[in-house]
Amino acid sequence: MFLDVLRRRNPEFIEAAISLHQTGKIPSNSYVLDLDAVEENARLFSSEARKLGLSTFAMTKQVGRNSGFCNAVKRGGIDRIVAVDMACALACERGGIKTGHLGHLVQIPRHEADTAARRVRPDFWTVFSADKAREAADASIAVRNTQRLLARIHTEGDVFYRGHEGGFPAENIVAVADMIDSLNGASFAGITTFPALLFDNKTGRVIPTPNLSTLARARDSLLKNGRDHIEVNAPGTTSSVVLGGLADAGATQCEPGNGLHGTTPLHAVEDLPERPAVLYLTEVSHCHNGKAYCFGGGLYIDPVFPDYDVMAIVSSEPTVASSSLASVEIPPPSAIDYYGMIDMSDSTTSRSGDTVVFGFRGQAFVTRALVTGVSGISKGTPQVVSIEDCLARTVDWKAPGK
Repeated sequence: MFLDVLRRRNPEFIEAAISLHQTGKIPSNSYVLDLDAVEENARLFSSEARKLGLSTFAMTKQVGRNSGFCNAVKRGGIDRIVAVDMACALACERGGIKTGHLGHLVQIPRHEADTAARRVRPDFWTVFSADKAREAADASIAVRNTQRLLARIHTEGDVFYRGHEGGFPAENIVAVADMIDSLNGASFAGITTFPALLFDNKTGRVIPTPNLSTLARARDSLLKNGRDHIEVNAPGTTSSVVLGGLADAGATQCEPGNGLHGTTPLHAVEDLPERPAVLYLTEVSHCHNGKAYCFGGGLYIDPVFPDYDVMAIVSSEPTVASSSLASVEIPPPSAIDYYGMIDMSDSTTSRSGDTVVFGFRGQAFVTRALVTGVSGISKGTPQVVSIEDCLARTVDWKAPGK
């Protein structure tokens, strides 16, 4: 889905990735990042957010919390991340960037609250229940800190991904705020939900979910009860073009993830300010019965679109030519993605070692893929700066004989 956009808007990235792979500098089964484009995207995003009075926390899970990515985002003006879980927070710490928001989407396990308070020290910590609020408060007392807590809220009609449900009833938000403020070691900072925005496949537009209105009503209730500054955290499908709508709805915080590498659903159907900056690269292993089998490991395609014909560039030379495109069968989510199967029925020829480049919306952190950061593409001097696993741990990659 995103390969067409990559070929058109960042062809130099594809060609550089193929060249680096063919010379042994990038391993197969690797999410590759154009760090120049990431920095450019972060800069335009942070500039727009500042104009609107929005604080920005970068989501890094989709690209495996790569240190090159974290540093590019910082250079672009975003100096905080939102951690999807504790592993994410600690990985980003290794990557050199501070956690601005912890506990949302995933709550902090009871015996990890101490590490969160002592080591991570997030600017904001989201809780879904009174029990989790007390755990955060108790851990913060131990390190002589008063932790600002966000309350995740919901009401009837709100939208959640299956398995993401939870939070305080929005109708009780005033009492919830008072309860949090009564805890030694904690203070009530504001409210959050997810998702506040979603892409609609029928209209091809990003639209508010009912959750965004729930946030606005809860904020109004808090203001009417004398609370004069309420943080409103409103993540979901965030690109720079939706920031105005979030600000108008009362949001004070935004959390771009795919927007920083140009792979929100809207990026697939419109040319937005952010350029595509990530691809998935692997190589042909062998051929069998009219198909070329490429190594998998990172073939997780985030299912934001209905099923479509997955295409890849297959070549031993840098190219974005349409003649290099081939259809690829991806194993279903219920199977282990040992290989993808490349269709060679249209006189396509492939050889072992050929580079295979995909453009899709991935989630590197749930795969066994590596993440490779490349700088200098915008200057015509591409070089690899970071090869890491999904927890931002450096991999000592050196191809045999290189």
